[in-house]
Amino acid sequence: MNDADVSKQVQQMIMFIRQEAEEKANEISVSAEEDFNIENMQIVNPERKKIRQEFDQQAKQAVVCQHMIFKMSTQFYVSVLLSCCVAVAAVSATGITDPSEVKALADIKRKLIDPMNYLGNWTKGDPCTSNWTGVLCFGIVSSDGYLHVQELELLNMNLSGTLSPALGQLSQLTILDFMWNEITGSIPSEIGNIASLELLLLNGNKLTGSLPEELGYLPNLDRIQVDENSLSGSIPKSFANLPNIRHLHLNNNTIGGQIPPELSNLSTLVHLLVDNNNLSGYLPPSFSTMNLQILQLDNNNFGGNEIPPSYGSFSKLMKLSLRNCSLSGPMPDFSPIPFLSYIDLSMNNLTGPIPANRLSENITTIILSDNQLNGSIPASFSDFRFLQRLSLANNLLTGSVSTNIWQNVTLISPSKLTINLENNSISNITGQLDPPANVSISLAGNPVCNNVNTQNISQFCGQQSGGVDTKFTSSNSTSCPFPSSCPTDNYYEYVPESPNPCFCASPLRVGYRLKSPSFSYFPPYELLFEEYLTGSLDLELHQLYIDSYDWEEGPRLKMYLKLYPAYTSNRTTFNESEVLRIRDAYTAWRVPDNDFFGPYELLNFTLLGPYSTIVLPSPKSGMSKGVLAAIVLASVAIVAAVSLVVFLLVERRRRRANPRSSIARKQLLSRISMKIEGVKEFTFRELAMATDNFNISTEVGEGGYGKVYRGCLLDKTVVAIKRAEEGSLQGQQEFLTEIKLLSRLHHRNLVSLIGYCDEEGEQMLVYEFMPNGSLRDWLSGKAKESLNFNMRMQAALGSAKGILYLHTEANPPVFHRDIKASNILLDSHLIAKVADFGLSRLAPVLDNEGVIPSHVSTVVKGTPGYLDPEYFLTHKLTDKSDVYSLGVVFLELLTGMHPISHGKNIVREVNMANESGMMFSIIDNKMGSYPAECIEKFVALSLRCCHPKPEDRPSASEVVRELENIIKMMPESDNILTETSSVYTRKTFPPSSSYMSRNTDISLGISGSDLVSGVVPTINPR
Repeated sequence: MNDADVSKQVQQMIMFIRQEAEEKANEISVSAEEDFNIENMQIVNPERKKIRQEFDQQAKQAVVCQHMIFKMSTQFYVSVLLSCCVAVAAVSATGITDPSEVKALADIKRKLIDPMNYLGNWTKGDPCTSNWTGVLCFGIVSSDGYLHVQELELLNMNLSGTLSPALGQLSQLTILDFMWNEITGSIPSEIGNIASLELLLLNGNKLTGSLPEELGYLPNLDRIQVDENSLSGSIPKSFANLPNIRHLHLNNNTIGGQIPPELSNLSTLVHLLVDNNNLSGYLPPSFSTMNLQILQLDNNNFGGNEIPPSYGSFSKLMKLSLRNCSLSGPMPDFSPIPFLSYIDLSMNNLTGPIPANRLSENITTIILSDNQLNGSIPASFSDFRFLQRLSLANNLLTGSVSTNIWQNVTLISPSKLTINLENNSISNITGQLDPPANVSISLAGNPVCNNVNTQNISQFCGQQSGGVDTKFTSSNSTSCPFPSSCPTDNYYEYVPESPNPCFCASPLRVGYRLKSPSFSYFPPYELLFEEYLTGSLDLELHQLYIDSYDWEEGPRLKMYLKLYPAYTSNRTTFNESEVLRIRDAYTAWRVPDNDFFGPYELLNFTLLGPYSTIVLPSPKSGMSKGVLAAIVLASVAIVAAVSLVVFLLVERRRRRANPRSSIARKQLLSRISMKIEGVKEFTFRELAMATDNFNISTEVGEGGYGKVYRGCLLDKTVVAIKRAEEGSLQGQQEFLTEIKLLSRLHHRNLVSLIGYCDEEGEQMLVYEFMPNGSLRDWLSGKAKESLNFNMRMQAALGSAKGILYLHTEANPPVFHRDIKASNILLDSHLIAKVADFGLSRLAPVLDNEGVIPSHVSTVVKGTPGYLDPEYFLTHKLTDKSDVYSLGVVFLELLTGMHPISHGKNIVREVNMANESGMMFSIIDNKMGSYPAECIEKFVALSLRCCHPKPEDRPSASEVVRELENIIKMMPESDNILTETSSVYTRKTFPPSSSYMSRNTDISLGISGSDLVSGVVPTINPR
C-alpha cells in the first residue's frame, strides 16, 4: 500500500466520520422536532408554548453535539487509521504462503491430470493471496511468519492421475477433498502426518490398494469417506485409536477380512458404513456398547455366523442393515432398542420364530424376507404409526395374518404402507381384508390364496406393485397470470414455492444424496426434510425446491435441489458471498447431522447463468482481501463504537436537562419489520383510535411487560391491546418471542394473536378479547360471581389441554415457563385459554446422537410461587416445569389461596392439610357444593403435579386424561354462575355421589349408619 493509497483512504474515512457526526446530531434535532409535532395530541396552547421552548433549547444543544462529535471522532479516527495502515504494511511484507506448502502444491499438481484446466492458475502468484482454485488458507499469518493452507477442495473437477505423497507437507490442513474425480493409485500414507486433518474426503474415485495404518493416528479426524473406490486389504486396527471419529464410510470397495473388534472403543462413532465389501469372520458382539446410530454392513460374507444377541441392546441405534451377509441362527430380540427406525436382515439364513416383543414405536421399515424364519407373524407388528414397509416374503411362516397390522393404522396422504408376505405358508386372514387405498398387500404363494371364501382374496394374490417412489419435474410450472414475463435467458425461472407466484429468480443447482436414510418412502418426510435443510442453511422454506429424487441401490436417495433467493430480499440472484456461504456449508459438512435422514454427500454444486463467473472455491482469506478487510473493518468498528459512546453521553446529558424529551424514545427503538401469515400489522393510529388514544378508562390490566387496553377496531371487533412500557427490561425479547410463537400456535385453549404494531417505536400485541378476565380475577373475588366446582374443573381441563398442545402438538414443541392463574383467561363462555408467551422457550429436539435432550438449560424466569423448585435449583427447564406450575393453579382453584401469601406457600399448606386429614377445611368457601370423591381425586392430581421430583409428576397428557375421568364422575349440573352474596344451599343428588355442601353449621363427624343408610352425607369443612 503506497502513500497515495493511505492518503486517499484517510480522506474517505474522514468524510465518513463527518457524515456520521452530522447524522447523529440530526437524530437529536429530528427527535426534538418530532417531539414538537404534537398537533394531533390536542394539547392546550400554554402546553404547546412550553414544549416549543423545550424544542428551541434542544435545537441549540444539537448544534453543540454536532461539533463535539465531529471533532472527537475525526481526531480519533485519523490516529487509528494511520496505525492500521502501518499494521497492514507490516503484515503485507510477510503475507506469503509457507514455501514448503507452495512446493507441495506444485508436486500435487504435477501428479494430477487436469483436462479442464481447473488448476491453470496454480502457476501464478502466491497460493493464499492469488486465489488458487480449490486452495483455502487461514486468514492470519502464523507465528512462523507464513500463511498456511487450511482446506484443499478439488471435488468434481474431472481430475485423474494420482495423489501425491507431498500432501503430507500441508501440515495445517483441516479438509482434504478430492471427491467425485477419476483419481487412481493408492492413498499416500503421508496423509497420516497431517495431525490437524478433520475431514478426509476421497470417495467416488478409482483408488486401489489398502487403507494406510497411519490414518489411524490422526487425533482430530472426524470423517473418513473413501467409499465408491476399489480399495482392498482389511480395516486397519489402528482406526480404533481415532479419538474424535464420527463417520467411517468405507462402503462399496473390496475391503476384506475380519472387522476389528477394537473399533468398539470408538465412543464417538455414530455412522459405520462398510456395506458392499468382502468382509468375513464374525460380527463383534462388543459393538453393542458403542453409540452407533447407523450400522450398515450389507452384502458381505460372515460365513454362517450368528447375529450376536447383544445387538438387541444398542442404546442409540436407529438403523441396522445386515442384508445378504450369510448370517444364520435365530433373530435377536431388538425390542429394547428405543429409537430403532429401520431394520433389514433379508437374504440371510436366519431360522426360528420372529421375536414376539414389540419393536420401537419409531419403526418405519422391517425387512426380514428371504430367510428360513418360521412360526406365526407376531401380533406386536400391529398398529405401528410410522410403518412404511413390512417384508416377510420367502420364509416358512404359518398360521394367520391379523388385519390389525394395517387396519388400525391411520395413514394420511402421502403416507403409504407396503406389506409383502409372498411365498410363506399362511393359511388364514383374521378380520376384514379390505385395506385402505394407500396400503399394498402381497399374499401370492400362500395357501390362503386357495381359499375362495376369504373376502377379496384374489385382489392380493396376483402380481402386486408397491408403486415407485420417485419424483421428476418436467417443467417449471407456475400459477402466475403472466407466465411469459419470466426471462428464459440466464436460467431464470418462477420460484415454485414463493408467496408470490410471479417471483422470477435464478437458482443454485445442487446434487445431493442421502447415503443411509431411516425410511423407505420419502413423501411423508419431504416437508420435514425441507425444514431441516433450510434451517441448516439459514434459508426460508420457499427458497428450497426438490426438483427430483430417485432411490438408488443401497438404498440411497439421490435428489436434485434448487435453491432460490428469498422473495423478501428483492433480488433475483444470490450474491457471491451467499453462494460461497451455502457451498461451504455443504463441503465443510456444516449442515448438521440428522439421525433420521442419515449422512449426506454433495454430488455437485452447479453454477449456471449469472453464477457461471464465480470461481469455486474462493479463498477464505488472503492478504489481498481477507486480512486487509479485517483490519479496516476493525478500525471502522472501533471508530463507530467511540462515536456511539460520545453520542450516548451527550444524549444522556441532554435528557437529564430535559426530562420531557423521553417522548423521543420512539426514535431509539428499532423497528421490527416482519410479515407473518395470518397476523395483521396495525398502525399506531389504528390502535390509538381503537382505545380513544389509550384512555385510562380502556385500561383493563397491567403486568411487567406493560399495560393492557380494551380496544374496538373499525370493524367493531373488540380486542385486547398489550402495550409495552418504556423501560421494560425484557420488552423487546418478549415482543419478538410472543409474535413468533403465537403466529403458529392455534388451539381453542390458547389466546389467539390477531396482530401487532411496531410503528413509531411502539411495541403492541393485539389479541382476541377475553371478556371474563383471568382465573385469578375470579378466585380473588374481583368478579361479581364465583365459579362453582364444575366450572373450575372445566377451567382446569381447558388449561391442561392448552399446555398439552404446546408440549406435544405444536411444531416445534414449546415450554410456556410462566403458567399462572393470571395468565389463564376466560372467554365469554368461560372457556379457559392460556395466554402470555413472552417467557416461552422452544422444547429441545433430536440432537446429533439421536436423543431428545430432557431439558433446556436457561436462566430462571417465571413467577414466584409457580416456579418448579428443580428448575429453580438446576436451571433445567422441562415439560414437567410447566406441569408443576399448572399444579399450583389447580391448588388455587381448590382453595382460592394465592401461591404465596404472608409467607405461606400453597403447596406446603395443602400438603399439610391433606396429610392431617383436614383437606376439606381449606377448600374455597365460594365454590358451592362439590362431590367429595372428585375433590379427593383432584387434590391427589394437583399434589402429584407439584411433586418436588420432576420424574414423579404426570405428563400433560396424563393430567388431561385424569381430569376428564374426574369430570365424568361428576353428576349432571347446570353449570350456572353462583352469586357470591347468595346463600349456598344443599343440592340433592343420587345416592351414588357423595356431594359436598359448604354450610358451616354441619359437623365433620359422620356416623357409620350414615354411610350405609342410603342417605348421602353432606360435609362442610370449617
